Amino acid sequence: MATKKKAVKAGVDDLVLLAKVTEDQILENLKVRYASDLIYTNIGPVLISVNPFKNLGISGEEYVEMYRGKIAHELPPHVFALAEQAYRSMKDYHENQCVIISGESGAGKTEASKLIMQYISSVSGKSEKVEYVKHVILESNPLLEAFGNAKTLRNNNSSRFGKYFEIQFDKAGDPVGGRITNYLLEKSRVCFQTPGERNFHIFYQLLAGASEQEKANYALSSPDYYFYLNQGACYTVDGMNDAQEYADVRNAMNVIGMSPQEQDDVFRLVASVLHLGNVTFTEDKAGNAQIADPETLTYASTLLQVPEQSLSGAILSRVVNTGGAGGARRSTYNVPQNVEQACVARDALAKSIYDRMFSWLVVRVNTALQLHKAPFQNVIGILDIFGFEIFEKNGFEQFCINFVNEKLQQFFIEKTLKEEQEEYVREGIKWEPIKYFNNQIVCDLIEGKAPPGIFSLLDDICYTIHAQSAGTDLKFMEKMSGTYGSHLHWKAMTGAFAVKHYAGEVTYEAEGFTDKNKDNLFSDLIETMQCSSNQFLIELFPDDTGGAQKKRPTTAGFKIKTSATELMKTLAACTPHYIRCIKPNETKKPRDFEDKRVRHQVQYLGLLENVRVRRAGFCYRGAFDRFIHRYKKLSQKTYKGWGGDPKEGALVILNEVQMANDQYQMGVSKVFIRHPETLFSLEERLEKMDYDAIVRIQKSFRSWKAKRHALEQRAWAADLLRNKKERRRASVDVKFTGDKIDLENNAALMEIMAEYKKERVLFADKVKKYDRRAMSHSNRCRNINLLPIDYPLRARLRGRLTLRGLALRRNPWAFGERASHPLYRYSCQHSHFRYLHRRLPFGFIGLRNA
Repeated sequence: MATKKKAVKAGVDDLVLLAKVTEDQILENLKVRYASDLIYTNIGPVLISVNPFKNLGISGEEYVEMYRGKIAHELPPHVFALAEQAYRSMKDYHENQCVIISGESGAGKTEASKLIMQYISSVSGKSEKVEYVKHVILESNPLLEAFGNAKTLRNNNSSRFGKYFEIQFDKAGDPVGGRITNYLLEKSRVCFQTPGERNFHIFYQLLAGASEQEKANYALSSPDYYFYLNQGACYTVDGMNDAQEYADVRNAMNVIGMSPQEQDDVFRLVASVLHLGNVTFTEDKAGNAQIADPETLTYASTLLQVPEQSLSGAILSRVVNTGGAGGARRSTYNVPQNVEQACVARDALAKSIYDRMFSWLVVRVNTALQLHKAPFQNVIGILDIFGFEIFEKNGFEQFCINFVNEKLQQFFIEKTLKEEQEEYVREGIKWEPIKYFNNQIVCDLIEGKAPPGIFSLLDDICYTIHAQSAGTDLKFMEKMSGTYGSHLHWKAMTGAFAVKHYAGEVTYEAEGFTDKNKDNLFSDLIETMQCSSNQFLIELFPDDTGGAQKKRPTTAGFKIKTSATELMKTLAACTPHYIRCIKPNETKKPRDFEDKRVRHQVQYLGLLENVRVRRAGFCYRGAFDRFIHRYKKLSQKTYKGWGGDPKEGALVILNEVQMANDQYQMGVSKVFIRHPETLFSLEERLEKMDYDAIVRIQKSFRSWKAKRHALEQRAWAADLLRNKKERRRASVDVKFTGDKIDLENNAALMEIMAEYKKERVLFADKVKKYDRRAMSHSNRCRNINLLPIDYPLRARLRGRLTLRGLALRRNPWAFGERASHPLYRYSCQHSHFRYLHRRLPFGFIGLRNA
């Protein structure tokens, strides 16, 4: 409740509700809410999340229960509300769902994806197999983050790879499996980091958390000893305990079923990458490279379990084949390499080992998720991919990352702006078009075929030009200048080029583009790895190096372009849900809101256009058949099924619930509902009908069960008292309970009791009183009248004085029972009974004040 009050005071929960829709109003609303620690805001179904850079304590189990089963907008905006909507839609409509999380690096995308998985894990089933799958899903996060995330200048836990996580559900809506698809690991980080940045987390975790035995086995030292770690001169991260996270990684490996030998093999390769980086070179007299310190190579070869001479030869020289494929004049030469080429070969081997090991881990997680091989019906996909990046020096990796983000922005535009407006026109819905920037022109610039895009030109250069990297990069620049010289979103610079993305203009250094795009490893290095005595390493290098290459090797650009296309097809087959993450500052401090930075993100995320479309559009659209199937219970005419025209059936339901005409429109094949509140009212009616039906069923069942129990009790009691003590026949027709002497029909007795006529008789019966000597002789026996006359104690008498014994036992004050009888004890202890010593024929009467 407190959250709701704060939400009301701090701006509006949904930007669609703004009084005036302008960029300034959107910015101000986000700023006010952020200052009140309200980081979530809606634009209809789209969730905006501003990184708070602190733990707000709004993701515990109590919040899971708060949003569980609730309809959107019933509670304040939250990532759990979006997760509930996706999960409920999957269960109710049996349709695949996906959550697309976008934003720049450091905006909080990874945390949002983990919260969604946490929510789904909490609200789904609890069987043993389901619990296993959920456990693997949650524990795979620290494992993949350790090997795929790193500290950058903009984010302490930046995802350096893309991940699409599909959670598979059965008919009951319980997770029974999953599948992870990874995209474009930033391999270059293995060998180089910008000052102030770190390599992948796992290197520091291993050095901080390894046992003494492991440090000895892997010949580990401090982080500053390794060239692959000391370039960034950053070894720790605030708020991150590398030793503890190493223990978490070990636990995650156990959860996914990795054996101790497999874990040892993985960390052995991690250590070998570090030692490879320390292999340095000097020039010999001929200008060729030679190992500067053979001991460093010994460490690396020992961990890789390959012959030291083979490893040295593969790095210091290169095997070159000449002549036609399969021809008699085919020749092989062993060409020495210079220092620069040897460093490139060393780095290429280190990157390849790490990249293949990471891919193996992803496959291993997928194997664990598919352990039970249970059939599934629907999926919920969660896309957590690298954010848009603009650095001082941007290279091939940033180009690929920004291309994928460009494709995601195009997908968002297609689904939320372009397709929506096209559908209104197609269905004949009255609509005022909204103008927006379509970034299709930028996507065509990068991946187009006719005219060829940047990736296509880059591949042509790599296939046709066989020279040093400087020459190929220069040729690449010349070819781009000739093709895109007049393009509005491209311009040439000295040794670089700029692309005007949806998020702003980014300048890319052309140096290294062709080498990184080739993404191939020399065959002699592959063959050296295949000679290892470590079977795990051999399995990572299954390449066939024998014979000539019959087709062109695939490039990194081709791979990322193909992967992006496949990803878009996968997302298009699902119902999308969007989280737009915003990074409020560069200081990574809470409560620091930089207006200029946030305004720029509001602009390139297209939030203003999104708000305008939502205000002018319809929140729900569904085919007539689907609408009837969902809401048929709301009308008696459609409850048992509708055999007529689906459009007429939908109108019957809408008229039955008395929906205003301005709240919906009927298209050619779909019904459109304008406001979310109207749709929620339909859902609430549906839930109320289901609830009422359930209550009626429960009532009938409980009534039947209670009646059956009563009949069983009656039969048991009858059987218990059969042929035993029964009620006196003379007392069957008494006027009131306890009248054993028919008081009202006894005129003489009523005359004697005239003094107490205002009191109501509770009990009447005969009793004998014995004298002090317990004599029961008839001439000594006298009748008494026992009257309760103390009015204030009437309620206490009624509660404490029980006369049932007098009714059931004909002579309760018989000899030997006088002192133990409750009435006798009560009369001796309290003064509100008085004895009237009269010779009365009727015996004993108990009265109560009227």
